[in-house]
Formats: sequence, structure tokens, C-alpha cells
Amino acid sequence: MDARQLKIAAAQAALEHVSDGMRLGIGTGSTANEFVRLLAEKVHDGFRVQGVPTSEQTARLCMELGVPLFSLDELPELDLTIDGADELDGNLNLIKGGGGALLREKIVASASTRMIVIADESKVVETLGRFPLPIEVMPFGLASTRLAVERLAATLGLSGEIVQRPDRDGPYLTDGGHFILDASFGRIPDAEALANGLAAIAGVVEHGLFLHMADAAIIATAAGVRMLTAQNEQE
Repeated sequence: MDARQLKIAAAQAALEHVSDGMRLGIGTGSTANEFVRLLAEKVHDGFRVQGVPTSEQTARLCMELGVPLFSLDELPELDLTIDGADELDGNLNLIKGGGGALLREKIVASASTRMIVIADESKVVETLGRFPLPIEVMPFGLASTRLAVERLAATLGLSGEIVQRPDRDGPYLTDGGHFILDASFGRIPDAEALANGLAAIAGVVEHGLFLHMADAAIIATAAGVRMLTAQNEQE
């Protein structure tokens, strides 16, 4: 199967965990987009769902395809979030935010009783860090915030380039109007320490380390789809 077929396979398997009438957080990214397309087909056939999107991009796709949407203020408690990941390890710790929606993704996931990650096998790693870690930061004081991130990284023995994410017409802006720093650490042996340190930096709005948040991951491979949990692996 090619990359898109793997994404569709993971999305199809995740759809089996969505019940009629569910309050559902809907993720962002290419794999999540495939999930939205499959969900929309079920909605068209009469399936009921109350969706809360994690980004403006996801909201536009849902509206285009007829998936009913609500705000998180209207539905502050969700049954389940289905979302992709840029990277995940064997304990279901994640790096997310390659699409720039990490803040809303983390808020929606935190409001959910369960979170299921959908991905293809290329996203599974032994240790987080191969994918550059997105760090959402305030535009005000950017140079000071970047310096604080660099100093934190040095204290944790992390090295690698930390760059501001660009867009076509200037700096990349998140849906919340913030900048993103992408930190290419290569390997993050102590993700807990890094997450705690980033949370303590005043200019950091949020970071892309999603630790102890996912309940399961549906991984599509050329040999089939399997489900991972933090405790075990099931075919």
C-alpha cells in the first residue's frame, strides 16, 4: 500500500471506535483528513455525531463534507478524540504540531475521556525526537523566548537547530496568532524533563510533547492494521 492507503486504513479502523451520537474531537493533519472523509460518508447515511475540530483547516473540511460541528464551549466534555501524530513511541507518548495545531489539539484531547491516535508505521520510533519538536510561542519577546529554550536544551544535553517556522509571506502563524519554533533535537531521552522545562518558560504558549495523553494508537502497516496501548500490543 502507498502512504495514503495506509492512512485510510488507519482512519477506517479508528471509525469503528466511534459510536452513534458521540461527542467527538476531530484532529488535524493528512491522516485525520482521511478520517473526516470516512466519517462524512457515515454522517450522510444517517450516523449522528457532534464534532469539535482542532483547527480551522479541519473545521473547513468538516463543513465542506457535512460533518456537524460545535465549539468546545458548547461541548466542554468529549467522549473521544481521534487525531494523528508526527511521532509516537512504545509508551504512546507523542510529538504533534507539524501542522501547527498543537495548542488546540492538546486542549481538545485534554477535554476528552479517551484519545486514539491514527498513524502509519513510519511514525513509530523508539525514542522521540527524530521529528522536529514544535514549540508554540508568543510573538512578543521572541528572541528572549528562543534563548530560554536554547538554554533549557543545553541543560538537558540536547543539541540541534531551533528555527522559527516560516510561511510563504513571512513567519508562520498558528490559528491563535502565535509563532512556532521547530527544535531539531534528533533524540529526546527525557521527554518529561523537557516538557516540564518548556512549560515553565513564560513565552512558551504550548509544546508538541503529548505525554500520557493517548489511550491507544491504531497503526497501519503493509501487513495490516494493529492497535497499540501503553501496556500491550494487539493485532
